[in-house]
Amino acid sequence: MLAPRPILIVDDDAALRASLAEHFSRHAEFDPDQAGSAAEAEAKLAAASGVRHDAVLLDTGLPDADGRDLCARLRGRGLKIPIVMLAGSGAEGDVVGGLDAGANDCVTKPVRTGELLARVRAQLRAFDASEDAAFAVGPHLFRPAARLLTDAAGKRKVRLTGKESAVLRFLCRAEGGSVPRRVLLDAVWGYGGDASTRTLDICVHGLRQKIEADPSRPRLLLTVSGGYRLDPEDGDRRTFGEAFRSEGGV
Repeated sequence: MLAPRPILIVDDDAALRASLAEHFSRHAEFDPDQAGSAAEAEAKLAAASGVRHDAVLLDTGLPDADGRDLCARLRGRGLKIPIVMLAGSGAEGDVVGGLDAGANDCVTKPVRTGELLARVRAQLRAFDASEDAAFAVGPHLFRPAARLLTDAAGKRKVRLTGKESAVLRFLCRAEGGSVPRRVLLDAVWGYGGDASTRTLDICVHGLRQKIEADPSRPRLLLTVSGGYRLDPEDGDRRTFGEAFRSEGGV
């Protein structure tokens, strides 16, 4: 099962913030966090916070800054995750200003929660398929879109097959949780497909040759009862969030 995706909702309207957080929390795929000001948002998005966020919902009118200026600052610092602006009106200038500041999308108030949910999902899908998406796997940095593993310095590169990349990405998204073999088979080879657990085991064997220091004694890609589990912190012991932000964070 995939771990919930943490999103940061930034708005000075506490009631709206709580309402949006409650709406997103109804869906197991999301883990909403909140900030009521630009300063609080920047603190939560900073690498030193130790917390990862996969997307940001950002109001244009914050008490201590214009949300569009904050968006531009975050982009200037290298933040690459999706940002969806919450504009106070449907005026073209508000929407264009948000997009020009670096936002991926802009939704006007009053917010229609169903539409907002769909737009966030769409942006996350696009980001996951982009070259910017990266995951820490022990001492490696994994880029699913490029099917590539690199070391911390970016000098050693290892290519993965399509299936190896898909399996590793699914395990990365589980963030240390156990994933049953059947779930991996359905996700990577297709529901009801002809692939067997043996097919998956052979794929995992190939992955271990590429990511483990000693494939005969795996420390990253572990076999558990009924499936597999990835320990993304083994190797150089960086947290998932630290490596993630080193590529695309503040």
